[in-house]
Amino acid sequence: MEQVLAGLRAAAEATRLRLLAICAECELTVSEITQIIGQSQPRVSRHLKLLCEAGLLVRFREGTWVFYRTPHSGPGAELVAPVLRLLPLEDEILSLDRTRLEQVKKQREQVATEYFRANAHDWDTIRSLHIDEAEVETALLAALGDLAGKRILDIGTGTGRVLELLGKTAAEGVGVDMSREMLAVARARLQRAELANCLVRQADMYQLPYPDGAFDVITLHQVLHYAEKPETAIAEAARLLAPGGTLLVVDFAPHDQEELREQHAHRRLGFDDAAMNDWFVASDLAMGDVVNLPGKPLTVRLWRGQAGPEKQVVSTGKTISKTTGEAAE
Repeated sequence: MEQVLAGLRAAAEATRLRLLAICAECELTVSEITQIIGQSQPRVSRHLKLLCEAGLLVRFREGTWVFYRTPHSGPGAELVAPVLRLLPLEDEILSLDRTRLEQVKKQREQVATEYFRANAHDWDTIRSLHIDEAEVETALLAALGDLAGKRILDIGTGTGRVLELLGKTAAEGVGVDMSREMLAVARARLQRAELANCLVRQADMYQLPYPDGAFDVITLHQVLHYAEKPETAIAEAARLLAPGGTLLVVDFAPHDQEELREQHAHRRLGFDDAAMNDWFVASDLAMGDVVNLPGKPLTVRLWRGQAGPEKQVVSTGKTISKTTGEAAE
């Protein structure tokens, strides 16, 4: 009862109700929130602190930025949802907040578009060397099968396209990347696709901030050829697989396109099946059939690894938060 009372007390203030309404739409930084609400940052921060302490908002850090959003599950979500339904849509202040929120979303889209445009030549050059991406995506979906009720992780999510693709049917999805610029692109994509069940976070693929066995499906799509230590990235992904979970690696077969190393920072010129199998075996994954998608001159391959149903998940004292997508004590 105390938790409910604390939540109701925290929500029972005009500005905090406005904060809940806009943070239910998407995750927002403090500066974006102040732009929408029209109040000073110290004042907004005090309100945000109260809402977080009451469990009505969750916060997460991305570099020097801090994002806020309403929880999607748990006691906080169960309290926020009926409160928001009571707010009148025609309220003048809330309508103005929604208008300003749309402006913030458009600004995000513009930043993402400008970044993508600045790097479009590199993307187009590489894409022209292999089979059409639509065929790769079709093969990826076929390899993973039914994702209903599953929790997915896309490592090196980049533009967020794979997360968008899988998140349409999965229960929940998390995308991680080290590049804040790419996370902005991915966040705008997910926002546009209205995938509230998916989120992105800044994280290192060699040291992911999640407990053992946290995900049912993990993808590494066109990521390993940038890795200095691909075997370590695979081992870390395997650690996060639940018993019976699936790791899908999508990358290039061995090739001789040296310009990709020189001009596009590729560390590896593709991978052969034997090396991939060795890395899977070392991580206690059983390799399935390899899918080949020949192109000119690059061939895309899909390697599927399966964790055993008897896989031992080491308890770390942490759980995966369904509201923040982060490890929690």
